[in-house]
Amino acid sequence: MSRISRVFRHKKHKALIAYITVGYPDIGATVQAALLLAGSGCDIIELGIPFSDPMADGLTIQHSSHLALLNGVTTNTCFEIAGRIRNESDIPLVFMTYLNPVMSYGVEKFCADCEAKAVDGLIIPDLPPGELPGLDAGAKKHGIDTIYFVAPNSSQESIRRVAHSSSGFIYMVSVTGVTGVRNSFSSGLGAVISNVRKVTDIPLCIGFGIAGPQQAAEAADLADGVIIGSRIIQIMEKEGPPYRELGEFIRQVRVSIDGAGG
Repeated sequence: MSRISRVFRHKKHKALIAYITVGYPDIGATVQAALLLAGSGCDIIELGIPFSDPMADGLTIQHSSHLALLNGVTTNTCFEIAGRIRNESDIPLVFMTYLNPVMSYGVEKFCADCEAKAVDGLIIPDLPPGELPGLDAGAKKHGIDTIYFVAPNSSQESIRRVAHSSSGFIYMVSVTGVTGVRNSFSSGLGAVISNVRKVTDIPLCIGFGIAGPQQAAEAADLADGVIIGSRIIQIMEKEGPPYRELGEFIRQVRVSIDGAGG
């Protein structure tokens, strides 16, 4: 059983997944923030590999990615940081990146280095399921979970492809569009989740736009986990290390989703 799968062993436990951009605001802060998140109630950490054209991301994460690139962060840097985090924590780590950096690095080498640095999963928003068989094969060979997206407007055929290709969990997009803090989810999200549950028992986690504890609890009522990214980046930008406000925010979200009905 993978580290990600272990998070979802107990059906009543709602996973809390946090996103941070590697190298934002600097490399040392990335490690510090990741360990803080792990100690404050997060179950999984997404490490964003900065990219010059992050098409699925809103302005907040775009900005953090841009600054990380200015800091000289490369894909090699991201593997180094993942290794540093792994040396200090057993929390599951997931790379969130785009197809271009993976192809430039080399698909097989990327998957092999994920295994070497104990990175547990991979999210590539601009890669439809089944479009790069070499990646799916490499990830399976090296024990890496592949996490694909279902959006509110996904067709039933698309849902079936995602269910067939995903492992670890499926990323349920709360709204049509890019990442960023919002006040509500798509009105059809519940129906889409019901459709996905008809074809797979893989855990479902909701992301894109979750701003605080109340929304997190609403998402946890619908799904098996909650993903928060832009709000975390905003707090990191506002306060800087040692991120006391971030730790308190995560603890509040943890309490909120622990009280969700599920």
